[in-house]
Amino acid sequence: MKHIRLLKWFSFVTTLFMFFATFGGGVVTRTDSGLGCGNEWPLCHGEFVPAHTLASLIEYSHRIVSTSAGLLSITTFVLFMLFAKQRRDLQIFSLLTLFFVVIQGMMGALAVVFSQVPAVMALHLGFAIISLASSLMTTLGARQEQKFGGLAKFDSLPRVSKQFRNLVWLTMIYSYIVVYTGAFVSHTESAGGCSGFPLCNGAVIPELSGGVAVAFLHRVAAFFLVVIIAVLSYYAYRYNKGNRELQMLGITAISLVIIQVLSGVGLMLTMDRPEIYMFVVLAHMTIISVLFGLLAYMSYVVWKLAKPAGIHRS
Repeated sequence: MKHIRLLKWFSFVTTLFMFFATFGGGVVTRTDSGLGCGNEWPLCHGEFVPAHTLASLIEYSHRIVSTSAGLLSITTFVLFMLFAKQRRDLQIFSLLTLFFVVIQGMMGALAVVFSQVPAVMALHLGFAIISLASSLMTTLGARQEQKFGGLAKFDSLPRVSKQFRNLVWLTMIYSYIVVYTGAFVSHTESAGGCSGFPLCNGAVIPELSGGVAVAFLHRVAAFFLVVIIAVLSYYAYRYNKGNRELQMLGITAISLVIIQVLSGVGLMLTMDRPEIYMFVVLAHMTIISVLFGLLAYMSYVVWKLAKPAGIHRS
C-alpha cells in the first residue's frame, strides 16, 4: 500500500490523542470542571485564553486536546481515503473515528451551553470510547498492512466457528452496556450508593432505591461481564492454538477485566479519601476503555476468520 508508514503513524497519533481526550473527559467529570469556562463554547469566559483558575484550565485543556483529536481524525480519514483505496475496512474504521469524535464534540459543546440529563451525558463517554476503539482498530489494521502486506495473513490462519464469532461480538456489545451503566453511575453521583464489597450495603440484594439501585445495577452488569469474558478467554486460548494473536487477545481480556474488578474494589476503599479516589476512578475508566478497544479489534479479527479462507476482501 502506498504511504503505509505515514498512514500507520498518523493513525497512531490520532489514537493517542483520542485516548487523552477520553481520559481528559474523565478528569473534567471527576473535578466538576465541566462549567470551568461557564456556559460558553468555544470561548472560555468570553476569551480564547481563559483566566488561570484550576477549573477553567482543566476544561480548556480538555477542549484543546479534543479539538486536536478531531482535526487529526479528519486528516487520518482523508489520508486513508486517498492512499488506502484497497482497504475499505480501514477507510470505514477511520470514518467511524471521525463520525463519533464529531458527535462527541457536539455533545460536549451542548452540555456546556445547555444542561443535559445524566442519561444523555453518559452517552458522551460511550461515544468517546467508540471513537477511541475505531481509531485503535485503524492503527492495528495499518500495522497489519505494513507487516504482512494485506489481508493474506487471515487466509493462512485457522478458521473460527460462527458460534465463537458471535460470542466475541456479544461480549463487545455487552461491554459497551456496562460502560454506559458505569458512566450513568458517575453522572448521577451514585457511586456511594453501594458501600462495601462484594456485598452492597451489607446485603446480597439491597433495598433498590435512588442511587443504590443505579450502583447495584452496575455491579450486577459488571459481574456478568467478568463471567462472559472468562468464558470468551477460555475458548480463545483453548481452541485457537494455531492463532497466537487470538490467544493473546483472550489472555489480555481476562487480565484487564480482573484489574478492572480490583480497581472497582479500590473505589470502595478510597471513597472517603478524595485525593486518591479521583485517580482510582480515572484508572477504572481507562482500563474499561482499553478493554472495549481490544474487544472491538477482536471482533474484527474473528469476523475475518469466520469466512472461508481465500475470499477476504478489503
